[in-house]
Amino acid sequence: MPQFDVYKNPSKKTREAYPYLVDIQNSVIEQLATHLVVPLTNVNAKPSMLMKKLTPEIEFDSSTYLFMTQQLTSIPEDVLKNPVGTLEASRALLIDAIDFAITGI
Repeated sequence: MPQFDVYKNPSKKTREAYPYLVDIQNSVIEQLATHLVVPLTNVNAKPSMLMKKLTPEIEFDSSTYLFMTQQLTSIPEDVLKNPVGTLEASRALLIDAIDFAITGI
């Protein structure tokens, strides 16, 4: 599973608020049964959550989303099926957001 691939959120409970999940896990640890993911939410859905460095705006599928770094979680690998795109072009921005969440820099 390539890093920064985007998947439709398989959870009926959260998919309206977070339609997509971004796999951020590096392939070096792909043998794990889980993958680290960050959800995307529509930029209009939660405008008060906009914190440029932590939740950067991402263009995907003709819409603008927030990369919700603070909601980083792991999910079983087998629920991530059929990527619908990639955010590889935004790699530096996404890594900066993750780094900011961990180091504050």
